[in-house]
Amino acid sequence: MTAHDLPTSTIDIVGGGIGGLVAALSLHEHGYDVVVHESVEQVQPLGVGINLLPHAVRELDALGLLDDLEASAVTPSTLAYFTAHGQSIWDEPRGRAAGYNWPQLSIHRGTLQMILHDAALQRLGPERVITGHHLVDVVSDDSGATVTYHRRHDDTTVQHRADIVVAADGIHSAVRRARHPHEGAPLWNGALLWRGAVAHAPILDGRTMVWAGHPDQKFVAYPIADLDDGRQMINFIAEYRTADRDLPEREDWNRVGNLDDVLPRFTDWCFDWLDIPALIASAPQTFVFPMVDRDPLPTWNDGRVTLLGDAAHPMYPIGSNGASQAILDARVLTGCVLAHSNDLDTALAIYDARRRPATGAIVLANRGLGPEAPMQLVHERAPNGFTSIDDVISRDEILEVTEGYRRTAGFALEALAQGRSLVDADYSRTDA
Repeated sequence: MTAHDLPTSTIDIVGGGIGGLVAALSLHEHGYDVVVHESVEQVQPLGVGINLLPHAVRELDALGLLDDLEASAVTPSTLAYFTAHGQSIWDEPRGRAAGYNWPQLSIHRGTLQMILHDAALQRLGPERVITGHHLVDVVSDDSGATVTYHRRHDDTTVQHRADIVVAADGIHSAVRRARHPHEGAPLWNGALLWRGAVAHAPILDGRTMVWAGHPDQKFVAYPIADLDDGRQMINFIAEYRTADRDLPEREDWNRVGNLDDVLPRFTDWCFDWLDIPALIASAPQTFVFPMVDRDPLPTWNDGRVTLLGDAAHPMYPIGSNGASQAILDARVLTGCVLAHSNDLDTALAIYDARRRPATGAIVLANRGLGPEAPMQLVHERAPNGFTSIDDVISRDEILEVTEGYRRTAGFALEALAQGRSLVDADYSRTDA
């Protein structure tokens, strides 16, 4: 193996996923020389559906991507919660229907990935979006950092010098692992999620996200694309909790699942408005994933190296926050670098101080059931169903939980009343 030197960049981004690409597009837009290094040799539209909340969509709109995203997504207007018997608990408006200036978007993860990837190729240039570069090591010093990559196509190593290195390399981040070698595997709460996408008749009005059940067993479904034949591509998650706590193997969004392991648990979930077992059984393929996260870190920074997205704050997939928070990370990082372009150490310190506590609070809120808490209360109080939901839980009790979660996650309506992007916020101090 031989070593080759690559050009110096202002900022090196390790990982070409959603957070890494948004960071690259944001920093490039403001004149920074950015290079993205992605481990896989060929970027593919993998995964299933995700949701982007209005505060994240605002940031993508500022990057000029909203039209492309809306053309490939569904904009849900309602989030509806039901019991495991199909009885309505409550519903609430979402996106523009709730008064936000930006929509909520439901989209295939792979579609979002390719929109961002294509934009990066066009704006940064293909020479600045490099695939097949697997991180080997990164060493920080007073003036920057040196990154060593294994170049897959010719089995050589390359070194790259940058003023800042942003590790957006996912839940199995090599950069995080090198700095926290005793952290171990992600923490599993015993829940397994079977995820899939299936062509199906619209559920309810075709613009509703459905959550049914309770935290120990739950079904989630929402449309991610409108099809030409009147059907929709429905993304679904079938989830149940086990007594296990030891992960049997490395978690991966693309591990194929076996329907025989999950379908019997939902046999009786046949409602007058949705036949859940039939929908699950019609899926051409499912992916199984354990619900994992990691404890919040005391800092994301190590000299001129910092973390972003799942590398920084892997969290349970509750409340549509994973991709959205990675996008917010990228935009706050850009704002901090712009505000302190002559003092990058201060820029990274303020980024860490702004984003680390905020995302840590979401990690902990999701462990406490997040917006699903009312579903659990209804299940505990009326496990066999009810005549009137008002006899089980009050609207005020529900609103206290759900609005509190929106504030924690940063998308309470009042926080988004003004149209200013996070890049343009005041980053003169560490406090928000």
